[in-house]
Amino acid sequence: MRPGEYDNLLLMAKKTSQLSHYDAQGQARMVDVSSKARTAREAEASAFVLMTPEVLRALPKNPKGDPLEVARTAGIMAAKRTAELIPMCHPVALSHIAVTLRVCENGVSIATKVKTTAETGVEMEALVAASVAALTVYDMCKALDKGIEIREVVLERKSGGKSGDYRRRAKRK
Repeated sequence: MRPGEYDNLLLMAKKTSQLSHYDAQGQARMVDVSSKARTAREAEASAFVLMTPEVLRALPKNPKGDPLEVARTAGIMAAKRTAELIPMCHPVALSHIAVTLRVCENGVSIATKVKTTAETGVEMEALVAASVAALTVYDMCKALDKGIEIREVVLERKSGGKSGDYRRRAKRK
């Protein structure tokens, strides 16, 4: 070990010990939820796909199919596979997944809602659903414009669990 490296490791371990996915030595770990009570938990996330008016007008005529319906299905499927994509996520039995896509003036707004009764929350499932739905809109429309942008993938709200309820504050303008 080089001089000062051990001190840096100790400092990092101290900082990361406040994060549940790190142990006291700073190593990544899956959190043990076996002693937690099964409770109702819910999370909502959103994403936005920015696109030109030309691409928006072409949505209904897409030769690959309806981009919004394909993206809705992709988001639902992705939520169910979150534990396969995010290394420290627990597999969770989901009781409800909703993915809503809405065409706006300058793009597509995506909203997701995921519910379970489990020992751990479903924030990641809601965020993965929103992200994959947005990526699917991009994939379905990229032939028309490679400059489509995926923006603002955020957790909007969550309820249940030890950390309690959370609601995202409105953006400042």
